[in-house]
Amino acid sequence: MHDKYSKLQAILTEMDSVVVAFSGGVDSTLLLHAAVATLGAERVLAVTADSETYPSEELEEAIRLAELIGAPHQVIETSELSIPGYKENDSNRCYFCKRSLFEHLEPFLADGKYKHIVYGLIADDMNEHRPGMKAAKERGVCGPLQEAGLFKEEIRDLSSEFDLPTWNKPSFACLSSRIAYGEMITIEKLGRVGQAERYIRSLGLGQVRVRSHGDIARIEVEPAAMEQVVMYSSEISAKLKEIGFIYVAMDLTGYRSGSMNQMLSVKGEKA
Repeated sequence: MHDKYSKLQAILTEMDSVVVAFSGGVDSTLLLHAAVATLGAERVLAVTADSETYPSEELEEAIRLAELIGAPHQVIETSELSIPGYKENDSNRCYFCKRSLFEHLEPFLADGKYKHIVYGLIADDMNEHRPGMKAAKERGVCGPLQEAGLFKEEIRDLSSEFDLPTWNKPSFACLSSRIAYGEMITIEKLGRVGQAERYIRSLGLGQVRVRSHGDIARIEVEPAAMEQVVMYSSEISAKLKEIGFIYVAMDLTGYRSGSMNQMLSVKGEKA
């Protein structure tokens, strides 16, 4: 693990200066910390894209984390729902999103102060459906964590060593990832999913996904937390129906990253 971190530092040193696509999640936070520690704050810029798919509480945390790390930080306004091909929500949705994000970051390289754009791609992602990697390759955007061979658990362990508060933060992905492929993404659906997850987390659960399948809310939590969901089942069902779902169910397989990609396998698409 420490050898991989040394490799990460060597990769960043060779880059000289970077713009970090910074969401405030586990991966991009370690990447930003490593960039500042390796290159110095004057050669690093964290940029966070604020949009309909990015909860306000995540933006607030990203701002706090950048300040904690000591990185210069800018917030830009974007709108995924205005990107052609995005709201239709096919299996390449993430490609359109990442391509737009990287295009928004490219102007920060214009004056030559920063030479590269980097983002939080990790080694685990290489075995998953990640259309955003194609967009990164097209735009010349690098994933230093993945290049160093760092996996999620190693990133959490390193984050703990560096006293980063994200070391045990639940994994997060944009709210659009909660909506079944082929189902049109709307601001109302994003709001409904976000509200549902905030409510369930308020009951003391950490890792939560509320997957939207039309009128059905499919709740994913870690297996150890299922008993707690059952304990609050009446309250959860009532709340989620109040915000617009008709049926509320718990997925007995439990939380897993990218579970919507199983739909692609069933349909014979590349997952």
